Amino acid sequence: MPGWIVPPPREPLKGRGELQREREEKVRWLVRHGFLRSERIKVAMLKVRREDFIPLLYRDYAYQEVPLPLPGESATISCPHSYPLFYEALGLDEGHRLLEVGLGSGYGAALAREIVGDSGLVVSLEIDPLTFDFARQNLAAVGYRDIVLVNADGGLGWPELAPYDRICVTAACPQVPPPLVEQLVPGGLLAAPVISAEGQDLVLVEKRETETSSRVVCQVLYVSLRGKFGEE
Repeated sequence: MPGWIVPPPREPLKGRGELQREREEKVRWLVRHGFLRSERIKVAMLKVRREDFIPLLYRDYAYQEVPLPLPGESATISCPHSYPLFYEALGLDEGHRLLEVGLGSGYGAALAREIVGDSGLVVSLEIDPLTFDFARQNLAAVGYRDIVLVNADGGLGWPELAPYDRICVTAACPQVPPPLVEQLVPGGLLAAPVISAEGQDLVLVEKRETETSSRVVCQVLYVSLRGKFGEE
């Protein structure tokens, strides 16, 4: 995994209590470092147990700032700070309809479901069947049964349930896939890592009635998007 040192797999030793303390400390760390401001996102991160979305041999590392490997081709669960980084930039809130490109472990979808609440909707796409099945089992095991999960090319979006208020792309792409912009409501926001000469930029796109605007939030490091709009 370029740019990251992944800790070695090991049998888990930490109990629920220790992991809960680590989760609470991680949330405090995210607040101190400016990644986390929204109360809804904070509550979601305290509630959703990240360790439930990580392969057993990496579970003890759940709250370390490092991506961890998942079943599937080049699949990872992103660093803990990555989730509020995206959701704060998007202003994700109660009642939003969110499309997530890159289901991964299912952790991001669970957080998003807590943030948007019963009046919102989370649709998550995953191209890799092994990764998709891992996430589906994780979400079912902890009781998330109303997230729409689709094993498909995320760059194409999911027009069946469009339009979306917010779109989150969790893999680096050469450009923002046009179908995703088309599936945003006017006034909607999309966040995606876009490959640049310097590396990768987290780009925030706002769709207006007749045009779009974009700005760079910060530099990031993500695995590459697969599918039609991925790197050739």
